[in-house]
Amino acid sequence: MPKIPSKNQRFFYSKLLGVLILVLSICIFWCSSEALSEENLTLELTQKNAEQGDVEAQYRLGVMYDNGEGVSVDKTKAAEWYQKAADQGHAEAQNKLGLMYDNGEGVSVDQTKAAEWYQKAADQGHAEAQYNLGVLYYNGDGVSVDDTKAVELFQKAANQGHVMAQNNLGAMYSNGDGVSIDETKAAEWYQKAAAQGDAFAQFNLGVMYDNGYGFLVDKRKAIEWYQKAADQGLTEAQSNLGVMYYLGEGVEINKRKAVEWLNKAADQGDPKAISFLEQIVD
Repeated sequence: MPKIPSKNQRFFYSKLLGVLILVLSICIFWCSSEALSEENLTLELTQKNAEQGDVEAQYRLGVMYDNGEGVSVDKTKAAEWYQKAADQGHAEAQNKLGLMYDNGEGVSVDQTKAAEWYQKAADQGHAEAQYNLGVLYYNGDGVSVDDTKAVELFQKAANQGHVMAQNNLGAMYSNGDGVSIDETKAAEWYQKAAAQGDAFAQFNLGVMYDNGYGFLVDKRKAIEWYQKAADQGLTEAQSNLGVMYYLGEGVEINKRKAVEWLNKAADQGDPKAISFLEQIVD
């Protein structure tokens, strides 16, 4: 039979519980105050070191203002501290400063300056900066369009495992931008990016298997890659997946799944999905 506490025991437990709650409240207050105190100390120490010219502290202070870590977000101050660290050759700060000029955060948009700072970081082997600079050369933002340079920069970043550079390099080989068309190399780079979970690369591999670019046509593999990209919300993959379910390409015909995926793509404004839905409804 379950044991029931006596009246005195219940009174004792009640008092004990009250004491524990009081102790716990004091602990939470003390811990919160301690954490806040440590946060303030970290900010003060970082600020002091940054003002004394410590390059890592300058970069760190930039990050704190950029992300609102221990301070209110202040993009202008973030840019100022990134600038100080960048002037001392800090590659990460140079890339961050390039991003701020690229996007107009804390400074006016100036893609020429963005390119200059990306270049400084890229010259130090910074993969993100190499990728960012490659995008500028591809689009002609702040620099003249130069697909060959874009390929070179994407290649350097891709070799370091930069996922978006890997996908972009695959696209350059697919389209023959800055290099001769090479579907085999395109597939290799898409595969590397897709293995890291990049939705665009997964979609691009789906397209290659769907159409026989670099491979024999394999609708089942196309479905697999479209599915991975579609699950991440990529509209083009959702649209293609819907069409394949409707037509029974690589899978058994499944009108319910077809409409489900086409609707997901159409809800995001995909014109192919919208058009296909209109046709099958009619």
